[in-house]
Amino acid sequence: MRVIILLTVLSTIIMGCERETEPEVARLYSGKHRPLFHYTPPSQWMNDPNGLVFHKDEYHLFYQHYPDSNVWGPMHWGHAVSKDLIHWENLPIALYPDSLGYIFSGSAVYDLNNSSGLGSAANPPLVAIFTHHEPAGELEGLNTYQYQSIAYSLDEGRTWTKYNGNPVLSNPGIRDFRDPKVSWLPQFKKWVMALAVKDRIHFYSSPNLTDWEFLSEFGATSGNHGGVWECPDLFELPVGDSDSSRWVLLVSINPGGPNGGSATQYFVGDFDGKTFIPDSEYSLPDEQAIWLDHGRDNYAGVTWNNIPDSNGRRLFIGWMSNWDYAKVVPTYDWRSAMTVPRVLTLEETAYGVRLKSAAVDELESLHTDKFIFNDGEINEKSEIIRSYPGSPIIIDFEVVFPSGQDVEFHLNNDHGEMVRFGYIRDKNQFYIDRSLSGDLRFSTEFAIAPSTMPRIGTGEFIKMRALIDVSSIELFTDDGLGVMTEIFFPSYDFNTLSLGGDNPLYHKGIETRALESIWK
Repeated sequence: MRVIILLTVLSTIIMGCERETEPEVARLYSGKHRPLFHYTPPSQWMNDPNGLVFHKDEYHLFYQHYPDSNVWGPMHWGHAVSKDLIHWENLPIALYPDSLGYIFSGSAVYDLNNSSGLGSAANPPLVAIFTHHEPAGELEGLNTYQYQSIAYSLDEGRTWTKYNGNPVLSNPGIRDFRDPKVSWLPQFKKWVMALAVKDRIHFYSSPNLTDWEFLSEFGATSGNHGGVWECPDLFELPVGDSDSSRWVLLVSINPGGPNGGSATQYFVGDFDGKTFIPDSEYSLPDEQAIWLDHGRDNYAGVTWNNIPDSNGRRLFIGWMSNWDYAKVVPTYDWRSAMTVPRVLTLEETAYGVRLKSAAVDELESLHTDKFIFNDGEINEKSEIIRSYPGSPIIIDFEVVFPSGQDVEFHLNNDHGEMVRFGYIRDKNQFYIDRSLSGDLRFSTEFAIAPSTMPRIGTGEFIKMRALIDVSSIELFTDDGLGVMTEIFFPSYDFNTLSLGGDNPLYHKGIETRALESIWK
C-alpha cells in the first residue's frame, strides 16, 4: 500500500511538471521584441545555423551559441529539433569548446553506410563536421588557428563524442579557413566539402569523413569581394519543370552586402565532382553578385542535409541579423532569431537561372482568421488593412497590384513609429525603410538608408508577400524571385498594417492571415 501511495505521489509530481512546462515556455518567449513564429534561443547569444540535418522524422537545428552572455564569446553548438520546421523543442548544448578551441560553424550528415567507422551497420552515426577555432593561436598572430574536426552521435543527436583523431583537416597556413559544409554526392560516390578560405571556396572530397583530399578552388575572380567569405553550401536543383538541372553555391560575405554589412551571394553553374564552373551571365548590369536576400538581416544561411526523396525540397534557414549591429541590438535575455525556413528552387529568367525562395508550407498550420479586400481601388491616403489594438502584429500578408504604379505600406503603432515598405515604379525596385521604426540609438549603422532591391520578375502584375512578426519582416516578391529580410525594435509593438502614399491604389486583391505563436 505504501508503494502504491509513493507511485501515486511521484506520478502527480511528474504530471505537474509536464503541466508547468507549457506556461513556462510561453512566459520565456513573451518578452519585449521576442519573435512569436521565428526560432530564437531560450536565452543568451545565437548566430549562424549549423549542422542542419534531417534524421528519423526530426529536423535538427544546431547554431552558434554562447550560453554565458548575450554577446558573442566562446562558441558552442546550441541545439533544437522540430517535427514540422515550425514548432521547436530546445535540447541541451550539443558541442562545447575543448583543448582544440571554440566550436565554430559547420554541418552534419547521416553516415548511412558507416563509412567513418564511428557507428555500426545496425546503428550508423550522425557526424558533425565543424571548425575548431584556437583563440590563443589567433592572439599570437598565427595563421593556423582554424582547422576542421568531427564529432559523432549514436543516439539520434542527443549526445556527441569528439573524434579522437581531430583535426581531420589541418590548416595549410591561411587565417580564415572555416565553415565546412559536407554532403554525400551519390553521383560521384564520395563526400564533398565546401570550405570558406579567406575570399574563395576550396573543395575537398573524402571516402570516410576522416581523410580529406583537396579538389579545387573557386572564387578568386568571381562574385563580390567586399569582405571575408563564409558559410558555403553546394547543391544541385532542377530548373523549373524541365529535365535540366544546375548546381548552386551559396557564399555568405561580411562585409559587402547589397545594402551594407553582411549578406549571402550565390552562384549558379556546373560541378563535375571536382570543379565548380559558374555560368558566365549571372547578374544584373549594376550588380557585382546575385544576392539570395537583399535585406540586411539574412546571413550565414545553409540548407538541410538528408532530406528524403519523398520530401524532395531544398530547405534553407538563415541567421536574422547583421554583423554591423548584431552584438548591440536592444534585446537582453536573448539575442538573434532565425528566418522562417524556406524552400529554394531554380527558375529561368531574363537574367539567367535564378533562385526562388518560398516560406515552407508548414507555416500555414499557424494561420487563424483570414481577411480579404476584394479587387478594387483604394483612394484614402492611409487605409487600414489590419489592426490588432493592444496586440503585436503577427500576420502573413499578400497583395497583387499592377506593375505600373507605386505602392507603399506602413507597419504602425499608436506612438508614431513605423516601418515603410513597397515598390517604386520609376526605379523598378522594392524597398524597406526602418528609419522611423523605434529604437535606433544602439547603432548608427542600423538605419542609415532604406534597403532596396531591383525587380527581377516581369509581367503586368506584381505579387508581394510579407511575413510580419513582432520584430521582423520577410518580404517575398514575384513569387520569391526577390526577398528582403529586416529586423526592427519599436518602443511599443506594431499593431496596424495600412496603405500609405498620396495616390489611389488599384489592386487585384489583398489577403491577410493572422498567425498564432509557436510557443503557446
